[in-house]
Amino acid sequence: MNLPRQAEAPAAAPAAAAPVRILIVDDANVIRLYYRHLLESSGFETAEAINGIEGLEKAFQTRFDLCIVDINMPLMDGHAFLQALRAEPRTSSLPALVTSTEAGPDDRQAAFDAGADAFLVKPVSSDVLAVHVAALLNRGR
Repeated sequence: MNLPRQAEAPAAAPAAAAPVRILIVDDANVIRLYYRHLLESSGFETAEAINGIEGLEKAFQTRFDLCIVDINMPLMDGHAFLQALRAEPRTSSLPALVTSTEAGPDDRQAAFDAGADAFLVKPVSSDVLAVHVAALLNRGR
């Protein structure tokens, strides 16, 4: 006797991947707009902060996959931001890309000593930014 075959349960839809979120910490409005335009046109979600204090508040409240940080900012500069970011267990491994007009070897070393994962001298072209963002995101996963 042939019994009716039970209908198979439909396969569960794959869970949507969480969007990649990037925090831009820079006091220059035009730089934040430029980075935001480039990143959002590539499908990333962005948030912005105008100094290190605001950046830390956002980094501690929301999950980010990468932060792009300027060095010279009021209230809290990029070095202090990176040191505080690295001191907090929740954000200690968050990849950080420093972009700065300070281009000397000592400036670069100071950024790495503070916790930067990569360092670019401004102005940063869209192609160079894209390569570094992709590399840091791939390393963080």
